[in-house]
Amino acid sequence: MSHNSVTDSRQMMVVISTVEEWSSLKSLLKESSGDKCRFSSVGSNQICDVTVEHHSVSLHYADLTADVTEEAMSQAMEGCFNSCREGIAMFLLLIRGGCYTMQERRMVEILQAHFGAEALKYLVVLSVEDGEVVDTLDDALLGLINACDGRYCRFMSAEGLLALLEMVDFMLAENGVGGYTEEMLTAAKKRSTEDSALNMLKQKVQEAEQKEEAFRLLLQQHEERRSRELKELKAKHAEERKKEAAEEKHYETKRESLEEALISHRAILQLQMSSTDGDEAKKLSVVLLGLSGSGKSSAVNLIVDRAGNRYSVSRSGHEAPPTTTTCERKEVFAAGRRLILVDTPELWDEDGVEDVELVKDCLALALPGPHVFLLVLQVGRFTQGEGDMLGRLQRIFGREFAEHAVILFVHFEAKAREKIDGYVAGAHPALQELVRKCGSRYYELNVAKSQNALSYPQVKDLLSGINKLDASHGGRSYAVKRFSVQELQERNKVIEERKEGAQEVNLLLREE
Repeated sequence: MSHNSVTDSRQMMVVISTVEEWSSLKSLLKESSGDKCRFSSVGSNQICDVTVEHHSVSLHYADLTADVTEEAMSQAMEGCFNSCREGIAMFLLLIRGGCYTMQERRMVEILQAHFGAEALKYLVVLSVEDGEVVDTLDDALLGLINACDGRYCRFMSAEGLLALLEMVDFMLAENGVGGYTEEMLTAAKKRSTEDSALNMLKQKVQEAEQKEEAFRLLLQQHEERRSRELKELKAKHAEERKKEAAEEKHYETKRESLEEALISHRAILQLQMSSTDGDEAKKLSVVLLGLSGSGKSSAVNLIVDRAGNRYSVSRSGHEAPPTTTTCERKEVFAAGRRLILVDTPELWDEDGVEDVELVKDCLALALPGPHVFLLVLQVGRFTQGEGDMLGRLQRIFGREFAEHAVILFVHFEAKAREKIDGYVAGAHPALQELVRKCGSRYYELNVAKSQNALSYPQVKDLLSGINKLDASHGGRSYAVKRFSVQELQERNKVIEERKEGAQEVNLLLREE
């Protein structure tokens, strides 16, 4: 649009307004201009041609409703602008009574966005005052008027229209008679595109910066969380190590206590074993063997009484003790040693058959021995059975039996007829052979009641001989290979249980 002068070319204005304000302007134009105001339309645009004196202006308006989109409003404004190609294009903003509404502000923003900042050089603000008018213009309107170089006009009559047209002439003289051109619109669109691209780039940069900041914050949070978790983990590990150290110390203390207890227990066991070994070493076990009626039980009772320094013997004499049917054990402390005496019945029957159970009993009761076997013979009696006794005992206890045997001659008479040495010297050859096989170890014991005083030195001599024989074997007990120690110990338990059962039965019988 190239023009040589302001007056020679037709002035055309793109009206930016709401429907209500456009209607008010048309009414005022009709009232003030009469037939000088002519209305028409081109497509969707409304046109109002006004002539005042030598001025002529054409107003182009497109409906801009409140709910129209920004793009639609831009297209409507550009459509009005395109209809102004035959003249000098300018922009006219209509407001009512000096009131600058939010909708009108939005229109101005869209105008600048689409047509560029150059559009404000060709913008006139017209206040249509057909009703209430504000006393003071608000800051937003004053700012717009200032951006338009003070182009603000009030329209109430024809004088207002003339003032508007003169203001337009002055604006064109100041900013260029060609008005707002297509080149300006193209440049504005280009700038808008560039600005949009720049804004988009800025937005992307901003988004990238925001993402980077978000990532940095996320990384920082991750690092803080990691640092916190690491700190918590270290604290947990430290606590666990502290707990483990405490437990280890506790276990170490407990282990040391257990070791001390174990050492103490071992020491006690060693002491007990030593004590037991000593006690066992101090025990001397003697088994009395012989035929029924030979005086074994009487001898046991007398030895126990005399070894224990007891003189009031209730059982002495041949008739007093009942016949022994089971093995019995008696103990007495004599000469610093515990003497174990095991009384036995005959270990074989009338046919000479060995009673194995009795053999086990006597050996079990003799534990930890036997150390010495005492063969009891009645003075003045030596039968075929007594002559065969050594052979039978060797078959029962082993061939070395005689090496651990001592012969005890028992007197039942009140006074012995002769000394024991003379008796042996004049005895039957079979008896002399028995004495010889037993190492010529023999002693005598008078069990008659009237000879209690005499029996004390006899018991003393007998015990001395038993100790000498035990010492000659190093204090070792005689091992019967037929039975193991464990078997004999189990047998001993059975005997004890049997004994306890018998005691309970006797107790019940007494209570009845």
